[in-house]
Amino acid sequence: MVRHLRSEANAGRMLPFVIEYKGRLVGQLTVAGITWGSMCSGHVGYWVDEAVAGRGVMPTAVALAVDHCFRTVGLHRIEVCIRPENGPSRRVVEKLGFREEGIRPRYLHIDGAWRDHLIFALTAEEVPDGLLSRWQRAHSRNGSENSPRDTPRNPA
Repeated sequence: MVRHLRSEANAGRMLPFVIEYKGRLVGQLTVAGITWGSMCSGHVGYWVDEAVAGRGVMPTAVALAVDHCFRTVGLHRIEVCIRPENGPSRRVVEKLGFREEGIRPRYLHIDGAWRDHLIFALTAEEVPDGLLSRWQRAHSRNGSENSPRDTPRNPA
């Protein structure tokens, strides 16, 4: 798996990250399917250890990765594809203000069957000041328990 991730990253088609929280590995985030030319887009996939879920770790990591993609890499659009029943992943993109665009029927083969996925997207123009900045502002106003006060290090 590591060889595959490294090969795809070297070819410019993927950005794999690990997520650390308080000095330990707690998750992984990958920007994959990177397409250049007139599209300049990619899609984000992620997982996080249940022990740190609900602490703002994953929204912060996604925001950092999206900002890196828009500001440094030069992508224009990021998608996140989530199974409809995956409430925790849906909350991540909702907290960050991703736009829901619809459903892709039988999109990915998971657990032995083709599964539907909801599509969420964001373009660079929608977050001119950065996604992390927007996430921090929104949650400092709300005083949310999921505020990025425990911001993890850059997911790299």
